[in-house]
Amino acid sequence: MHGRPRKALTREDGKALAAKAAKLRSLQSQFLHFHQNKIYTTEAVEVSAKLLEANPEFYTAWNYRKLAVQNNLASAQSSDSDGSINSILDEELKVAENALKKNYKSYGAWHHRTWVLSKGHSSTDRELRLLNMFQKQDSRNFHAWNYRRFVTALRNISKEEELQFTTDMINDNFSNYSAWHNRSVLLSHLLEEKAQGYSLTQKVLEEEYEFVRNALFTDPDDQSGWFYHLWLLSQTVKHDRPLLLSTWPPNGSDVHVPANCSIEGFAPPRTTTVHSSAVYFPVVLYFSEAVRGVNSTTVTIKVEFDTDSDLKWRPLSANVYGCAQAWVAYINCPDGELHAPKTYPVKLKLGHSQGITSLNGTNYNHLSSIAFKVSMLPSDSIHRENIGKRTSWKDVDVIPYETNHENSSLLDMFFNLSINEGSEATASKWQAEAIASEIAHYRELLSFSNCKIGKLTLARLLIAHDAMISRNSPNASSVVNSEEVLGLYQDLIKMDPAHSEYYKDEYSSVLLKKVTSSRESLLCYCHQYKKSTSTEIGDLICLRLAKLSISRIGSFEKLLWVRLLDLSHNNLQSVEGLEALQLLSHLNLSNNRLSSFTALDPLKFLKSLDVLDISFNEIGAHTVDTRRYLCSSPLSHTSDWNLEELTTSGMKNVNYWEAYSTFKCIGLTELDLRGNAVVNENFRLFVSNLMPKLKWLDGEELH
Repeated sequence: MHGRPRKALTREDGKALAAKAAKLRSLQSQFLHFHQNKIYTTEAVEVSAKLLEANPEFYTAWNYRKLAVQNNLASAQSSDSDGSINSILDEELKVAENALKKNYKSYGAWHHRTWVLSKGHSSTDRELRLLNMFQKQDSRNFHAWNYRRFVTALRNISKEEELQFTTDMINDNFSNYSAWHNRSVLLSHLLEEKAQGYSLTQKVLEEEYEFVRNALFTDPDDQSGWFYHLWLLSQTVKHDRPLLLSTWPPNGSDVHVPANCSIEGFAPPRTTTVHSSAVYFPVVLYFSEAVRGVNSTTVTIKVEFDTDSDLKWRPLSANVYGCAQAWVAYINCPDGELHAPKTYPVKLKLGHSQGITSLNGTNYNHLSSIAFKVSMLPSDSIHRENIGKRTSWKDVDVIPYETNHENSSLLDMFFNLSINEGSEATASKWQAEAIASEIAHYRELLSFSNCKIGKLTLARLLIAHDAMISRNSPNASSVVNSEEVLGLYQDLIKMDPAHSEYYKDEYSSVLLKKVTSSRESLLCYCHQYKKSTSTEIGDLICLRLAKLSISRIGSFEKLLWVRLLDLSHNNLQSVEGLEALQLLSHLNLSNNRLSSFTALDPLKFLKSLDVLDISFNEIGAHTVDTRRYLCSSPLSHTSDWNLEELTTSGMKNVNYWEAYSTFKCIGLTELDLRGNAVVNENFRLFVSNLMPKLKWLDGEELH
């Protein structure tokens, strides 16, 4: 463990271990007899003490001692003997101390000591002396640091005093992860409480940057200080409260919806407005971080035609905590025949009443207003040409989107958003100056030390600097440093292969920010179908992000308008985040690294998804796909599937539970699965039975 080579046991060592094991088995046998029969005599408790001294990780023995203490305390309290109570608890502290001398990183021993001390009958002076002893043996022992926080809270030792203690420990040995961590915990509380001397965040953080810089420049390869620097950076750039980044429909847009027209076969007319192709349309709110509490009370809506004004907002996430970065509600369109277009105004407001909160409890309090129009179109104005043609993703069938095309005005709405009535969140001057100063320092460091974590920190600083520019000047480019950042991540992929997947994800995130940084940049990736290919979707923008080597997708706040998306020939292993694109109807994920159907779980939220290409991935190629356990299993208590339906539909569907769980919620008309190991004739039959609307499967028309 930890790089220490194992040594072969000598004959004498082997005999000693065998004798120790025999003694341990004997103690365990006696202990379990006492535990099962709830015997708490002095002899029985002494056996558990001997067992824990030999093996401090025997958690059942610690739990037994708690039961014994409670039993003996009840007897002592009935006789009103304070001396007996103190004697019982002191004995527990002694047993825990002996166990810690055997293994000073024993979870059970530290938890038991905390439990005993919480009874309130023991001296904390003794605990501080014990902590000093253990922290001299190992100053980075995080068990001791956790216990120290507990003890200092009991003694009401000031945070300022403890902060000085971390300073002394770091000065003694700056390679002390636990001391740096405890420093961040203490400073977080002091800044939040605005304690005396800590009311000015700027002053405190500037001093801390200088403090940690001394450690980093002394030994750039020691990682402990770098982690603290990352925490300082997060404190410098963080938003105090969640922000509303974008919405669908965007403010000032005009949504065209066909009256009495189903989603199938709708082709929007040529117009400069935004289109929806169903008898309902989604309203999406996209925040800067995951929030909870979005409901009809915190978000008010005024709409003439939808009598159900209390919209049901849903988090676009599969987690069980009721929080998400993107939220959606569906507005129903009016019934009845229309003979002429009719327009209705819609207005949403949020921030006027509290209730929307981030995961750390901060409230969304920006007064925001989103206004758009809904234009109902007569059914006879809807084009229905070339219905039934298979979708093509070939290069020869698309052309670059015309930058002066009338529909390109849609993009302008997302790059000129104005949704907040209150003041915008801006970065202060000191924040921008602090980031710029750190960039200069770490460029200097890298001039004489080619350390990988220095490169990573510089990349993070440059990203933060771009974010500052964007917050202070929304119309300014937010990717000033993107080329340098991309270069740093490329260097890191080569320097540190063990963490290359992480660097590739970060590279992908920066690249997509660059792509979506401006209308002009994004239009370079926008295409449209040739008229001879399909008049059904010919006027829609197809966003082609293929062959970019991206391993993670992001920047969704700029992509809520997308209906046709090509992500083929990349390195994607997940599609997390796509659930925010509620208009998405055509999606190409071919030639990626998707290894299971559970990786497609976010697609369950896409009601408009009609065409899906996941050909030539790795689905079924891995005997054990550990990544599936990052997703909720259909067998979990959160599942809403019908097990009887799964096992009695004439096929052995239980073999395809992942596919069943994913595709049962999606009404596809086209699906391409070719090139995946899971695909065979039985599976194709299973899929065609599962999705009755399916017209094309693996490039072949179904009859």
